[in-house]
Amino acid sequence: MPKSIAVKYELFVMDGVSIFFVLSGFLIGDILLKTLGSKYLSTKSLIYFWVRRWFRTITNYLFVLVLLIVLNSCFTNHFSVWVIKKYFLFCQNLFYCHPGFFPDAWSLSIEEWFYLIIPFCLFLCILILKASVKSSVLFTAITMILVVSLFRYLRFNHIGATSFSYWDLNYRKQVVTRLDSIMYGLLGAYLQYYYKAFWLHYKSILFFCGVMILMISKMMFSKYHFNGTVYNCVFSFSVNSIATLFLLPYLSTIHKATGLWFRIVSTISIISYSMYLLNLSVVQYWIIKKIHWSGFVSNEIAAAYIQYFLYWITTILLSILLYKYFELPTTKFRDSPIIKRWLKQ
Repeated sequence: MPKSIAVKYELFVMDGVSIFFVLSGFLIGDILLKTLGSKYLSTKSLIYFWVRRWFRTITNYLFVLVLLIVLNSCFTNHFSVWVIKKYFLFCQNLFYCHPGFFPDAWSLSIEEWFYLIIPFCLFLCILILKASVKSSVLFTAITMILVVSLFRYLRFNHIGATSFSYWDLNYRKQVVTRLDSIMYGLLGAYLQYYYKAFWLHYKSILFFCGVMILMISKMMFSKYHFNGTVYNCVFSFSVNSIATLFLLPYLSTIHKATGLWFRIVSTISIISYSMYLLNLSVVQYWIIKKIHWSGFVSNEIAAAYIQYFLYWITTILLSILLYKYFELPTTKFRDSPIIKRWLKQ
């Protein structure tokens, strides 16, 4: 694709992961607020939350991680499992640039540290410091936003950003520089829980403002004309997160629909986590790129179209299989009598 066309096309492509962080914080924040509001709140409530989250996310992740380890061990020269040991503890991009192995996992690492740190801080404030749930959630969210934003600013003053790839690895894809994005979703859950009338009254205005901010932010940032300004390295993440937060009041009121289109969207939503884990490292690298396309397709444009459709078909089919035969059974296991009996001990 010519650079001029790519630049124009880029204006219509949003950073889906940044939006996902806020949505994730909003959904998990709602679960946390309901858990924290229980009159039977205890340390077991925290363990129960962790068990449910980790059965939902880690089992699928470990399955794909082990699959990639097996594939690399069999077909990649000089591959060592010891080199990627940090992946098992989600430490591969805690303070460092995310390695090339399993590149999809950078955002999941941020999510897992959110699951670990934030509930622990909230339970500490409520059970040990005896603070109210309302003040604990607000204090934790704002503190984390300020601390992470300050860290990005200090890093910018220290190392700056010389290129888009450098910015991508040192600012966008590290746990210590992105935890604040999820906090904006937690703030959204807080506002919906405690100030629902305000949350819904201004939903249309906030939605319009959110869309406009996202569009303006996109026009201000281009990887093709990247410049390492303080906005790009420090404040762009906050601006995009705030814009996404503004979308939530309106989006949260959309009710279920019916019909073929709704069933397609619902299916994709259900298998989306499996798609996230499989689409890049497994499908693109170990399937699409391993096929010698020039051997049976001489036309490069035709080969590109075939690869594109094969990518989507393969990703969806494999994701359905992974969801149906592994993700769904392991997720259901968290509600089994065995787990409930273990938690009561």
